[in-house]
Amino acid sequence: MTLTVTRREFVAGSLGALAGVSLGRLGSAVAAGSAEKKLFVGCRDAHLAVTGAENCWAAMQRIGAESVAATIHDDLSIPALFHPERQYSLATLEGISQLATDAKAAGVKITAFCMSNRFDERPEFELQWTAKAAEAAKALGAKAIRIDVVRRKTSEEQFPAFAVDILSKLIAATESTGVAFGIENHGGTTNDPAFLKTVFDGVGSPRLGLTLDTANFYWFGHPLSKLYDLYAQFAPRVVHTHCKSICYPESEREKQRQRGWKYGEYCCPIYEGDLDFRRIVEILKKAGYSNDLCIENESLGKFPAQEQGSVLAREIQHLKDVR
Repeated sequence: MTLTVTRREFVAGSLGALAGVSLGRLGSAVAAGSAEKKLFVGCRDAHLAVTGAENCWAAMQRIGAESVAATIHDDLSIPALFHPERQYSLATLEGISQLATDAKAAGVKITAFCMSNRFDERPEFELQWTAKAAEAAKALGAKAIRIDVVRRKTSEEQFPAFAVDILSKLIAATESTGVAFGIENHGGTTNDPAFLKTVFDGVGSPRLGLTLDTANFYWFGHPLSKLYDLYAQFAPRVVHTHCKSICYPESEREKQRQRGWKYGEYCCPIYEGDLDFRRIVEILKKAGYSNDLCIENESLGKFPAQEQGSVLAREIQHLKDVR
C-alpha cells in the first residue's frame, strides 16, 4: 500500500490548509491545566451506525455525543464516519480539511484516533502509518491516538524490550506533533500492570500513555476492589478512555477470575455494570486528566436493533452526570 502524503507535505501544508477550521486543542494527561471545566463525552465511531441516522454527525447529535474517537484504516481512511456524499480520509490535506470543517459544523470534537497496530509484524509500515496519523491529529486538534501493543511474532521474553524499542522510535519520529499515544490495556499483555510499567519506564516519555479501558482490567480477572488502585496507579498516564462495564454476580466480583471469564454473558451498558464511573472520573480528574470519556459498548448486540441508539444515549448521559 502506498500512502499519498509525505510527512513533509503534512508539516508544510497543514496550518494553511486548515486555517479557519481548526477544532482547537483538547486537554489531556500530558497537557494539564486545560481551561475546559468538563470532560467531553462521546463514543467510538463504530457505534454510530446503530442510530439509523443519515450521517455520522446526525448520529452523534441524536445520542448526545460531544466527541468521537475515529478509527483509522491502513490507507488512512475513516469509513465508520459515514456520510452519503463523501468518504472521510486523512490521506490528503483536502480530506483533513473536509473532516475538520464538517466536525466543526456539527459542534463535535474529534478527541482521538484509534489504530489497530501490528508493530512486530510490520515495524517500518507502522512507524510511517502512525507518524502520518499523528500529523493529521495535530492538524485536527486531536491530542491522542489509541495504539495496540500486541505480541504476534515476537516471543514473550523478547516482547517487552521490542515494545520499548519500537515505541521509542515512534515517539522520536512524532516529536514535532505533540500528540500522545495511548496503549490500550487489553488482551493478555497490556492488561498486565507490570508490562505497562516496564514499557512506560523504558520509553520514558510523557507522550506515551494509556488508553484506559475501564472494563478490561476487570475482564483480565482483577478483583473489583483492586481496579480503583489500578486506575489511580495509571491515571497520570491516561490520555484517552474506553468506557465500558461488566455486571458479574456478586459472588464473583472480588475473586481473581480466569481471564475473560463469561465476558459475553456479563458485559453490559455502563449504567448497569459494577464499575463506579463517578469514582473513576474523580480519580482521573485528580490526576489532571482532561480529555474525553468515550463509550465503547460491546454489549449492544444483546439489545434489539431499534433500542441500541437509546442505550448509547443513556450511557452518554450517565457520563455527563458524573463528569
